[in-house]
Amino acid sequence: MKVKLKVWRQKDANTAGGFREYETPDLNPNMSFLEMLDVVNDELTVNGGEPIAFDHDCREGICGTCSLVINGKPHGPHRGVATCQTYMRNFNDGDRITVEPFRAKAFTVIKDLIVDRSAFDRIMQAGGFISVRTGSGCDANSIPVAKRPELAMDAAACIGCGACVAACKNGSAMLLSAPRSRSSDCCRRASPSGTSACWRW
Repeated sequence: MKVKLKVWRQKDANTAGGFREYETPDLNPNMSFLEMLDVVNDELTVNGGEPIAFDHDCREGICGTCSLVINGKPHGPHRGVATCQTYMRNFNDGDRITVEPFRAKAFTVIKDLIVDRSAFDRIMQAGGFISVRTGSGCDANSIPVAKRPELAMDAAACIGCGACVAACKNGSAMLLSAPRSRSSDCCRRASPSGTSACWRW
Protein backbone atom coordinates (compact mmCIF):
# COMPACT_ATOMS: atom_id res chain seq x y z
CA MET A 1 0.00 0.00 0.00
CA LYS A 2 0.94 3.64 -0.40
CA VAL A 3 -0.38 6.73 1.37
CA LYS A 4 0.06 10.46 0.98
CA LEU A 5 1.38 12.24 4.06
CA LYS A 6 0.83 15.86 5.01
CA VAL A 7 3.44 16.36 7.74
CA TRP A 8 4.17 19.37 9.94
CA ARG A 9 7.79 20.47 9.47
CA GLN A 10 9.40 23.06 11.73
CA LYS A 11 13.12 23.69 12.06
CA ASP A 12 13.02 24.81 15.71
CA ALA A 13 10.87 26.58 18.30
CA ASN A 14 11.81 30.01 16.95
CA THR A 15 11.08 29.28 13.29
CA ALA A 16 7.63 29.25 11.70
CA GLY A 17 6.57 25.81 10.54
CA GLY A 18 4.28 24.49 7.85
CA PHE A 19 2.94 21.36 6.23
CA ARG A 20 4.89 19.44 3.60
CA GLU A 21 3.49 16.62 1.51
CA TYR A 22 5.16 13.27 0.92
CA GLU A 23 4.15 10.13 -0.91
CA THR A 24 5.33 6.96 0.78
CA PRO A 25 7.10 4.11 -0.96
CA ASP A 26 5.40 0.70 -0.91
CA LEU A 27 4.37 -0.14 2.64
CA ASN A 28 3.50 -3.36 4.44
CA PRO A 29 -0.01 -2.89 5.93
CA ASN A 30 1.16 -4.67 9.10
CA MET A 31 3.85 -2.13 9.94
CA SER A 32 3.20 0.37 12.71
CA PHE A 33 2.74 4.07 12.05
CA LEU A 34 6.22 4.76 13.45
CA GLU A 35 7.75 2.08 11.22
CA MET A 36 6.07 3.80 8.29
CA LEU A 37 7.74 7.08 9.32
CA ASP A 38 11.07 5.21 9.50
CA VAL A 39 10.60 4.02 5.90
CA VAL A 40 9.74 7.56 4.75
CA ASN A 41 12.81 8.90 6.58
CA ASP A 42 15.03 6.29 4.95
CA GLU A 43 13.85 7.42 1.54
CA LEU A 44 14.27 11.11 2.43
CA THR A 45 17.83 10.45 3.61
CA VAL A 46 18.76 8.49 0.47
CA ASN A 47 17.47 11.37 -1.66
CA GLY A 48 19.47 13.97 0.32
CA GLY A 49 16.52 15.34 2.30
CA GLU A 50 16.24 15.93 6.02
CA PRO A 51 14.36 13.18 7.88
CA ILE A 52 11.18 13.97 9.80
CA ALA A 53 11.95 14.35 13.51
CA PHE A 54 9.55 12.50 15.80
CA ASP A 55 9.70 11.20 19.36
CA HIS A 56 9.64 7.53 20.33
CA ASP A 57 11.18 5.25 22.88
CA CYS A 58 9.68 1.87 23.80
CA ARG A 59 7.42 1.38 20.76
CA GLU A 60 5.31 -0.89 22.96
CA GLY A 61 2.58 1.52 24.16
CA ILE A 62 4.23 2.01 27.55
CA CYS A 63 6.29 5.22 27.53
CA GLY A 64 3.85 7.66 25.90
CA THR A 65 6.52 9.66 24.05
CA CYS A 66 5.19 8.89 20.54
CA SER A 67 2.88 11.88 20.80
CA LEU A 68 1.46 12.63 17.36
CA VAL A 69 -1.87 13.98 16.16
CA ILE A 70 -3.01 11.85 13.23
CA ASN A 71 -5.89 13.19 11.15
CA GLY A 72 -6.83 15.53 14.01
CA LYS A 73 -6.87 12.86 16.76
CA PRO A 74 -4.17 12.36 19.41
CA HIS A 75 -2.38 9.09 18.61
CA GLY A 76 -4.66 8.34 15.66
CA PRO A 77 -8.03 6.86 14.76
CA HIS A 78 -8.42 4.35 17.59
CA ARG A 79 -9.06 5.02 21.26
CA GLY A 80 -6.86 3.49 23.91
CA VAL A 81 -3.72 2.96 21.85
CA ALA A 82 -0.57 5.01 21.45
CA THR A 83 0.81 6.06 18.06
CA CYS A 84 3.26 3.15 18.10
CA GLN A 85 0.30 0.75 18.36
CA THR A 86 -1.47 2.30 15.36
CA TYR A 87 -0.93 0.15 12.28
CA MET A 88 -1.04 1.02 8.61
CA ARG A 89 -3.78 -1.58 8.09
CA ASN A 90 -6.06 0.95 9.84
CA PHE A 91 -5.77 3.11 6.73
CA ASN A 92 -6.62 2.49 3.10
CA ASP A 93 -4.34 2.42 0.10
CA GLY A 94 -4.10 5.96 -1.27
CA ASP A 95 -5.35 7.68 1.92
CA ARG A 96 -4.19 11.20 2.72
CA ILE A 97 -2.96 11.33 6.31
CA THR A 98 -2.22 14.54 8.21
CA VAL A 99 0.47 14.23 10.89
CA GLU A 100 1.25 17.03 13.32
CA PRO A 101 2.57 17.53 16.85
CA PHE A 102 0.39 17.93 19.93
CA ARG A 103 -1.16 21.42 19.87
CA ALA A 104 -1.15 22.90 23.37
CA LYS A 105 0.54 25.99 24.75
CA ALA A 106 2.46 23.87 27.24
CA PHE A 107 3.77 21.60 24.47
CA THR A 108 5.94 23.93 22.40
CA VAL A 109 7.38 22.44 19.24
CA ILE A 110 11.08 21.65 19.46
CA LYS A 111 11.43 20.34 15.90
CA ASP A 112 8.94 18.91 13.39
CA LEU A 113 6.77 16.50 15.40
CA ILE A 114 8.76 16.68 18.66
CA VAL A 115 7.29 18.78 21.48
CA ASP A 116 8.69 19.91 24.81
CA ARG A 117 6.97 17.60 27.30
CA SER A 118 8.75 18.92 30.39
CA ALA A 119 5.67 20.69 31.84
CA PHE A 120 3.67 17.46 31.74
CA ASP A 121 6.63 15.42 32.96
CA ARG A 122 6.88 17.64 36.04
CA ILE A 123 3.24 16.87 36.89
CA MET A 124 3.83 13.14 36.53
CA GLN A 125 6.97 13.32 38.68
CA ALA A 126 5.27 15.39 41.39
CA GLY A 127 2.77 12.64 42.15
CA GLY A 128 -0.35 13.20 44.22
CA PHE A 129 0.98 13.34 47.75
CA ILE A 130 2.97 15.74 49.94
CA SER A 131 5.06 14.83 52.96
CA VAL A 132 4.45 17.92 55.14
CA ARG A 133 1.99 17.80 58.03
CA THR A 134 -1.18 19.76 57.35
CA GLY A 135 -2.71 19.50 60.83
CA SER A 136 -4.31 16.63 62.63
CA GLY A 137 -7.12 14.82 60.94
CA CYS A 138 -9.19 11.73 61.37
CA ASP A 139 -7.54 8.38 61.06
CA ALA A 140 -7.82 7.27 57.46
CA ASN A 141 -9.46 3.97 58.41
CA SER A 142 -12.31 5.80 60.17
CA ILE A 143 -13.46 7.59 57.00
CA PRO A 144 -15.75 5.51 54.79
CA VAL A 145 -14.73 5.81 51.15
CA ALA A 146 -16.90 4.71 48.26
CA LYS A 147 -15.33 1.91 46.26
CA ARG A 148 -14.67 3.05 42.69
CA PRO A 149 -12.18 0.50 41.37
CA GLU A 150 -12.78 1.56 37.76
CA LEU A 151 -11.35 5.00 38.54
CA ALA A 152 -8.28 3.44 40.12
CA MET A 153 -7.75 1.31 37.04
CA ASP A 154 -8.16 4.35 34.79
CA ALA A 155 -5.46 6.21 36.71
CA ALA A 156 -3.20 3.16 36.67
CA ALA A 157 -3.61 2.88 32.89
CA CYS A 158 -2.25 6.39 32.34
CA ILE A 159 1.13 6.24 30.59
CA GLY A 160 1.72 9.99 30.82
CA CYS A 161 1.58 10.68 27.09
CA GLY A 162 -0.29 13.99 27.39
CA ALA A 163 -3.02 13.16 24.88
CA CYS A 164 -5.59 14.37 27.42
CA VAL A 165 -4.01 17.84 27.26
CA ALA A 166 -3.80 17.79 23.47
CA ALA A 167 -7.45 16.71 23.21
CA CYS A 168 -8.76 19.27 25.71
CA LYS A 169 -9.66 22.75 24.49
CA ASN A 170 -8.55 24.13 27.86
CA GLY A 171 -5.60 21.78 28.13
CA SER A 172 -2.83 24.33 27.99
CA ALA A 173 -4.45 26.56 30.58
CA MET A 174 -5.15 23.57 32.81
CA LEU A 175 -1.58 22.31 32.57
CA LEU A 176 0.03 25.68 33.23
CA SER A 177 -2.32 26.93 35.93
CA ALA A 178 -2.64 23.74 37.97
CA PRO A 179 0.80 22.14 38.02
CA ARG A 180 0.02 20.18 41.20
CA SER A 181 -3.05 18.48 39.76
CA ARG A 182 -3.00 14.77 39.05
CA SER A 183 -3.09 13.55 35.48
CA SER A 184 -6.37 11.74 36.17
CA ASP A 185 -7.96 15.13 36.94
CA CYS A 186 -6.75 16.37 33.56
CA CYS A 187 -8.25 13.32 31.90
CA ARG A 188 -11.55 13.73 33.72
CA ARG A 189 -11.83 17.33 32.50
CA ALA A 190 -10.71 16.46 28.98
CA SER A 191 -13.09 13.54 28.58
CA PRO A 192 -16.51 14.33 27.03
CA SER A 193 -18.12 11.82 29.36
CA GLY A 194 -16.68 13.53 32.43
CA THR A 195 -14.94 10.36 33.61
CA SER A 196 -11.25 9.98 34.06
CA ALA A 197 -8.93 8.01 31.79
CA CYS A 198 -6.26 9.03 29.36
CA TRP A 199 -7.40 6.05 27.33
CA ARG A 200 -10.71 7.75 26.43
CA TRP A 201 -9.38 10.53 24.18
